[in-house]
Amino acid sequence: MQLENMHVVVCVTGGIAAYKSVIFIRELIKAKAEVRVVMTKTAATFVTPLTFKTISRNKVYYEDSEQQGIVDHVELAKWADITVVIPATANTIGKLANGIADNFTTTFLIAMDCRKFIIPAMNDKMYDNKAVQRNLKQLVIDGYQVLEPDTGFLAEGYDAKGRMPEPETVFNWISSFITDKQDLKGKKIVVTAGHTIETIDPVRYITNHSSGKMGFAVARNAVQRGADVILISGPTHLKNDTGAKLVTVKTTEQMYEAVKKSYVDADIVVMSAAVSDYHVIRPAKQKIKKTGSKLTIELEKNIDILKQLGQEKGMQKLVGFAAETQNLLENGQQKLLKKNLDLMVVNDVSRSDIGFGSDENQVIFMRPNKENINSPKTNKDEIAKMIFDLITEE
Repeated sequence: MQLENMHVVVCVTGGIAAYKSVIFIRELIKAKAEVRVVMTKTAATFVTPLTFKTISRNKVYYEDSEQQGIVDHVELAKWADITVVIPATANTIGKLANGIADNFTTTFLIAMDCRKFIIPAMNDKMYDNKAVQRNLKQLVIDGYQVLEPDTGFLAEGYDAKGRMPEPETVFNWISSFITDKQDLKGKKIVVTAGHTIETIDPVRYITNHSSGKMGFAVARNAVQRGADVILISGPTHLKNDTGAKLVTVKTTEQMYEAVKKSYVDADIVVMSAAVSDYHVIRPAKQKIKKTGSKLTIELEKNIDILKQLGQEKGMQKLVGFAAETQNLLENGQQKLLKKNLDLMVVNDVSRSDIGFGSDENQVIFMRPNKENINSPKTNKDEIAKMIFDLITEE
């Protein structure tokens, strides 16, 4: 089973839904995971530590200074493969989003560095509060997976959004992120996604149709296989459900600077973003008015990020994407060699069924001194799996 022998820390905070975490832990135990429980002081007023000790068959960590060692939170953080905060109250969410560690639970959560999941549960008014939503967005940026609450009967006596999903649903959701294949564990991977924009004036800009779906799929698969992933994305409407730390940029120059910061100690870099090749030399400070039948805009070439990374490459594995409309084999092979890549992924964006914005893709994988591999038409998550299967063969 996917969770068998995995070390799971369940952090229970002080909400009425705390009783559901008992059932959730039971599901983990049935899956043969090893579970340890951390509780806030308020959580212990809803469910006793003895209950969690009995069902988890392990020591329970809670707010009792006589129970905890000085560095228990550090040792527990080293032990954990997965951490689940269930239920997560607005109070704990706010503390985590702002780096506050004022009890054992938050101190552990700040110290740990593993796959992490947040299960919010609270009153609908609290959940919709701008500060709470802002904090949840920050946690997503910080690499947490956040499961949205259900709409259902709340403790206040009416139906609304804020109810914690059933424990079985939570278990299945978390399991979907865990694969038996952990061949990327301990690896640092940088992924770029989406498009960049280059300003013409305050209203207009140059860009392309890349949605970011392929890059997000790559980041998601890397996280599932145990990697520490930084996802650098241009503007997109996609929700970061990847588990990767998200860095947002707008321009090609900003993307280059963001990649450069993480490149030196990266193990694998996957450049799936479709960046703008040119930028406007002198963007207008005011909206350009229609004063004639023609308009000339002077452009200057942007840095070729992929080529630059190839020139600076040391031990990193470098993966590039080529979005082509013709001569796929010729153009892909030329870029593979010219940019010093370990893997080139070529796709035909002229096809509406696999082009920009589609959920599926069909690509040609190219590697130096090896035969090309043609993928079947499949979803982008499967393409992402193939990328890492090939790059880890080396």
